[in-house]
Amino acid sequence: MAQKPSIPKGTRDFGQLEMARRNYIFDTIKSVFCLYGFQQIETPAMENIGTLMGKYGEEGDKLLFRIQNSGEKADLAPEKGLRYDLTVPFARYVVQHREEISFPFKRFQIQPVWRADRPQKGRYREFYQCDVDVIGSDSLIGELELIQIVEEVYRRLGINVCLHINNRKILAGIAEVIGAPDKIVDITVAIDKLDKIGVDAVNAELTERGLSDEAVQALQPILHLSGTTAEKLEALRDILANSEIGLKGVEELDEVFRLADAAGLTAQRSDNASGLTIELDLCLARGLNYYTGAIFEVKAQDAQIGSITGGGRYDNLTGIFGLPNVSGVGISFGADRIYDVLTELDLFPRELQSATQILFATFGPDELMYALRWAKELRAKGIAVEVYPEPTKMKKQMGYADSKRIPFVAIVGEDEMAQNKVMLKNMSTGEQKLVALDEALQKIKH
Repeated sequence: MAQKPSIPKGTRDFGQLEMARRNYIFDTIKSVFCLYGFQQIETPAMENIGTLMGKYGEEGDKLLFRIQNSGEKADLAPEKGLRYDLTVPFARYVVQHREEISFPFKRFQIQPVWRADRPQKGRYREFYQCDVDVIGSDSLIGELELIQIVEEVYRRLGINVCLHINNRKILAGIAEVIGAPDKIVDITVAIDKLDKIGVDAVNAELTERGLSDEAVQALQPILHLSGTTAEKLEALRDILANSEIGLKGVEELDEVFRLADAAGLTAQRSDNASGLTIELDLCLARGLNYYTGAIFEVKAQDAQIGSITGGGRYDNLTGIFGLPNVSGVGISFGADRIYDVLTELDLFPRELQSATQILFATFGPDELMYALRWAKELRAKGIAVEVYPEPTKMKKQMGYADSKRIPFVAIVGEDEMAQNKVMLKNMSTGEQKLVALDEALQKIKH
């Protein structure tokens, strides 16, 4: 009995149209990265498990895909795992290749990552990330450039987004002033779920994680803080007056907002041309333990799908690989979720529906040879051409063009060859016209 074909849960096949759309996303993101001087690298799909463990928090470690050793002696080979993200492998790369690179080092990666998560809408076990990082500089210009990249990418894609921003130093300061400095990880993991589970459930989880009733109560003003960005920052200065690290986080955020304003990216303004809103979100924690400064999360305004971009500042990620005190900042664009948003909002360009611009329909071997010569000329001019591979009924050839949404069909018969022309049919309007090569080229391009 033949085996029924299938793929693992949480993974997907991608057909021609899907790949055209995915490449549209990748090409858009890549072009913006390059505008800001970032260059591309790649790292292996698998890393030694020691590279990955302990970098993503307790919940992240549970989601690592481990790889069974194969082709090596089990007692000699280190255990391996599929990469969970691109940032930790990037830190490993920086340390391993530090003699070959110049700092600050600006790189981007567009590669798949894997997580042993429960598959659901917008959440997959295999998915692509599009990461951009600058490492080797403490300057908050890095944060500004990432915000500018977010604005440019989503403006080009036509998606209105809200960029939520916080600072892990503020969260550390909050833990300090409520008397629970040793519970910073528990606090961040819990409050990062506020949008999903609500205040009551967050408070219950904080209690389960060992926070006292007094500490949970002391945290409530933070969970309910409101007002403009300036008002929130001023309130934080009062709340964190006795926390040096907390106040440093407030000043860093204030500087980022001032830089964004100077660059024309005004906070909390949703009616600007870019479609970007920047919002201070004190409940944004991001569960990854390596963040130490600014943290970002981007959500689509017009689609309910969760975060589509996220990242932050990390001060010592390379230290675990032997290169301490090297600060970096980066963000990751979730290509699969962006795809889902563009699909839901019907924002993909119509021309992506077919890569082929013209199909040559032929009736015999002489016509086929004639079409091949034309095809060569058109391809030399940058036109994507298909030649139907065998003479057959016109209905079948036209049906093929329709199924692939090819906008033009060139019909070649004896009369067309005698005049060194083709009968060009516009598949949208049904209009047919006898044209020479130059006129055909002009019509296809317009």
